[in-house]
Amino acid sequence: MSDLIDDDTGNTPEFTVSEISGAVKRVIEGEFGFVRIRGELGRVSTPRSGHVYLDLKDDRSVISGILWKGTAARLDTRPEEGMEVVVTGRLTTFPGQSKYQIVIDDLRPAGLGALMAMLEKRKAAMAAEGLFAPERKQPLPYLPEIIGVVTSPSGAVIRDILHRLRDRFPSKVLIWPVAVQGAKCAPEVARAIAGFNALAPGGALPRPDLLIVARGGGSVEDLWGFNEEIVVRAAAASRIPLISAVGHETDTTLIDFASDRRAPTPTAAAEIAVPVRLDLLTWTGEARSRMSRAMSQRLETRAQRLRDLARALPRPDTLLDAPRQRLDLLGDRLPQALIRSADRRRVALSRIAGALRPSLLRRTIAHGREALGRRADRLTLRTIRQDLTRKRDQLDQLATRLEDARTRRLDGTRQRLDGLARLLETLSYKATLARGYAVVRGEDDQVLTSAARARAASGLEIEFTDGRYRIGGAARGPRKPTPAPKQGSLF
Repeated sequence: MSDLIDDDTGNTPEFTVSEISGAVKRVIEGEFGFVRIRGELGRVSTPRSGHVYLDLKDDRSVISGILWKGTAARLDTRPEEGMEVVVTGRLTTFPGQSKYQIVIDDLRPAGLGALMAMLEKRKAAMAAEGLFAPERKQPLPYLPEIIGVVTSPSGAVIRDILHRLRDRFPSKVLIWPVAVQGAKCAPEVARAIAGFNALAPGGALPRPDLLIVARGGGSVEDLWGFNEEIVVRAAAASRIPLISAVGHETDTTLIDFASDRRAPTPTAAAEIAVPVRLDLLTWTGEARSRMSRAMSQRLETRAQRLRDLARALPRPDTLLDAPRQRLDLLGDRLPQALIRSADRRRVALSRIAGALRPSLLRRTIAHGREALGRRADRLTLRTIRQDLTRKRDQLDQLATRLEDARTRRLDGTRQRLDGLARLLETLSYKATLARGYAVVRGEDDQVLTSAARARAASGLEIEFTDGRYRIGGAARGPRKPTPAPKQGSLF
C-alpha cells in the first residue's frame, strides 16, 4: 500500500486500472468488512432477477446498496422509498463503474416511528385508490353453512374460534394454514384468500360462504405481514365476505380497513359469523306462536264477517218470488198477445194484398190507352211504335216489381205467422205435458199446487198428454175443455 502513495515520482511504478481498482476494493473491504448504516431509502428498484437495488441517503450524501435475491426473500419488511431504515452489511466496490456500495445482509425499520410513518403513507395511498371505500363492503351472510378460516393451525386462535362456533351454532369449517408472521406471512395469507375465492360452488371442496382471517396479538413488527399491499389487495378483491380478526382490540392493521367487517378478537369474529342457535330456536318458537295466534284471529275475523254478510243476504227461496210472479203474469198475457199480433198482421196483409189487385192494373192500362189515343193524331207511326215499346217495357218492369214485392211480402208474413204458431205451440201447456209433466185437479176441478191440498182432496184427476186418469172420488160425466194451467201447476 505504501508503494502506491510513494512521493518519489522518479521511481513510481505504473499500475493498470484493474490493479488500482482491486487495491481499492481490498482496502475498503478490509477496513469496512461489517458496518451498520442508518438512513432514508431513496430509489428502490426490483428487476426481474429478484435482486433489490436501492439508495441510502441523508441530507448530504448517498450510498448505493444491493440486496441479493435470497436476502430480500428473508426480510420481514419490504423496502419502500422514504422509509427510514438501519441496514447491516459490508462495503465493497463495483469496478465496472468506479463506485462503492454496500451489500446488505439485514434491513430493519429505524424504530417504531419509521414503521408507523410508512404505514400511514401506505394507508393514504390505498385509501386514495378506493380500496377502503364503504360501498365496496359486502354484507355478511346471516347463517353461513361453511366458514373458511385463514390462520396458523397450531396456535390458540383456531381453537378459540372452533370452540366459540360449537357453543353458538355448529358450522362446517375449512382451515387454510398460513404463517402469521415473518417473511412468509403476507404471500401465504394473500394466496389463501385468493384460493378460497377460486373454489367453485358445488365442487369437490365446497366454497365457503364467509372467510375469517385471524391472528393473535403481537407487536407492530409481528403484525406487519397484514399491512403488506398484497394482503390488503387480496382482501379487497375477495368476492366472499371477509372478517378481519388480527391482533387484539387495540391493534389495527390495513387488512382491517379492506375487510368487510373487523372483529376486535378472533373469538369476537366467531360471534359475528354465526348467531346463537338457542336464541334462534327461541325466536322461531315465538314466531310460530305469534303466527298461529295471528292466523286464528284472522280466521275468526273472516268467519264473523262472513256471518254478518250472510245475515244481510235474502233467503234463497225469496229470491225467486218476484221472477216467478212475473213469469205467471207474462204466461197469462202471452196467448192473447199472440192472437192480437196475428190479427194485426192479417189486417196488414189484407191491406197490402188489396192494393195489388189485377183490376187496379187494368184501370191503369185503360187510362194509359186513353191518353195514348188522344195523342195518336199528333204522333207519327214510328213515334207511336217507339213510345208504345218503351211504355210496354216500363209496364212489364212495373208489373214484375209489383209481383216480386207481393211475393216477398206474402212470404215474409207467412214465415212470421208460422214462427208465431210454433211459439204458441211450444208455450202451450200441452207441449209441457208431452215432456213428462202432468196437471193435477181436485173434485172441484181446481188445479192443486201443493202436496197438502192433494192429501186433503177426496179424489184426484191427473191429466197426461194422451188423456186424463182419475184416482178416488165419484165418477163424473164428460168434462168441458180445461183452460191452460198456470206455471205453478206443473211438477
